[in-house]
Amino acid sequence: MKKIYADLHIHIGRTYTGRAVKITGAKTLTLDRILVEASEYKGIELLGIIDCHSPEVIIELEEGIASGRYQELEGGGVRYRSTTLLLGSELEIYDEACSGPIHVLAFMPTLADMKQFSAWLSARMKNIHLSSQRIYETGLNLQKKVKEMGGLFIPAHIFTPHKSLYGKGVKSTLTEVFDSSMIDAVELGLSCDTPMASRVSELNKYSFLTNSDAHSLGKIGREYNELYVASADFSEFALALKGQDNRKITANYGLDPLLGKYYQTACEVCGERTESGATACAECGGARLTKGVSERLCELSDQSGKGISRPRYVHQIPLQFVPGVGPKTLDKLKTAFGTEMAVLHETSEEDLARVVPPKTAALIVKARSGKLELKAGGGGTYGKVKS
Repeated sequence: MKKIYADLHIHIGRTYTGRAVKITGAKTLTLDRILVEASEYKGIELLGIIDCHSPEVIIELEEGIASGRYQELEGGGVRYRSTTLLLGSELEIYDEACSGPIHVLAFMPTLADMKQFSAWLSARMKNIHLSSQRIYETGLNLQKKVKEMGGLFIPAHIFTPHKSLYGKGVKSTLTEVFDSSMIDAVELGLSCDTPMASRVSELNKYSFLTNSDAHSLGKIGREYNELYVASADFSEFALALKGQDNRKITANYGLDPLLGKYYQTACEVCGERTESGATACAECGGARLTKGVSERLCELSDQSGKGISRPRYVHQIPLQFVPGVGPKTLDKLKTAFGTEMAVLHETSEEDLARVVPPKTAALIVKARSGKLELKAGGGGTYGKVKS
């Protein structure tokens, strides 16, 4: 058994031919570069790529396995050096039971399974090549198909105001749309943490995941999970989600929710943050407000959550958020200490100060322990580190 780090929500921007997959994803976000970044620079051993239903991505994986660059694992997943790729798909549900669109993640054990799942999806989507597309199928039928194929079903960024389970998808309970017994875990999103989500009692039986939802190489690993497993593959991940056979999630590392783009309610016109319950912007008078995750959770909360035992949630500020850590400084740190995980978890302040200015080294250590002062984000704008 060993400890590994896992980020399970990574997009592909372009295929090997240059075809768009996630239109808002960086052009440099290709399959091969993602795997190199995760394995050699981030130190992430389990990586969920959630655009593997795209036919050209499947072809690239098949060719990589045939050439020996990648290896398909017996326990499920595709291995590149020290990182295992979990084969995932992000889909949008908006059936008659939904109040608004909901994004979900589906993970399949093998490439053959994902290829079969892609064929099933292609009859229910307008463009099978693109990421996060609407599936013209009910949420319940999608769940049944995923479970029939031995897959994992995980609602994504569940409190985000747009395109999420509690953001707009349901009025009060997930059973409006889904069968609660066919959900394997839930993903919290950047504006929420474990103490916040634990206030919703119907989530008590699910594991919480914190993932980056990366749209660029640099964003990989800005949120991630610490797992205790025998190996990095699909079957071990499935056991960890259920806490079975001594496999488990031991920690979630994520942004302080204040840094998320949707923590506080904000005006869609001028971006001004507003108080909970406001009906108009105090700055410009605009009535179009994006409800923050903190306000939505006040509506949904039905328990304190304090007595629930869960893995620790560590508020950790990504290196890119730390004042003084630009691209060149980040490269120096990775050259000196190997990976971002090593800098974030293992390197002492004294050793950091040999590579970067002492002030920057001190800020990295403060970021590691959640001691930096923050300004709340909202309305699609990230929060900021004040000091």
